[in-house]
Amino acid sequence: MTKADIVAKISEKLGLEKGDVQATVETFMEEVKNSLETGDNVYLRGFGSFIVKTRAEKTGRNISKNTTIKIPAHNIPAFKPAKVFVEGVKTNNEAK
Repeated sequence: MTKADIVAKISEKLGLEKGDVQATVETFMEEVKNSLETGDNVYLRGFGSFIVKTRAEKTGRNISKNTTIKIPAHNIPAFKPAKVFVEGVKTNNEAK
């Protein structure tokens, strides 16, 4: 499902203009992104949490030059689904 599909479904369900729905969806995504960039987590009860995870410094390998390199510690965005969300996916999508 793409952003356009989401916009179309919401527009159809609520009877709103697609342009208004698209602006709302894009604003939501921008606010989540801005919150994570400033180090704030976003919690949506019943859906999940957008969180910032910290990755520790580690040693990697450059295979083409056969050397070791240091990968510095860094932050990455992550999504942790709510238990209700996970259970719904488990029960509605049996192993295929």
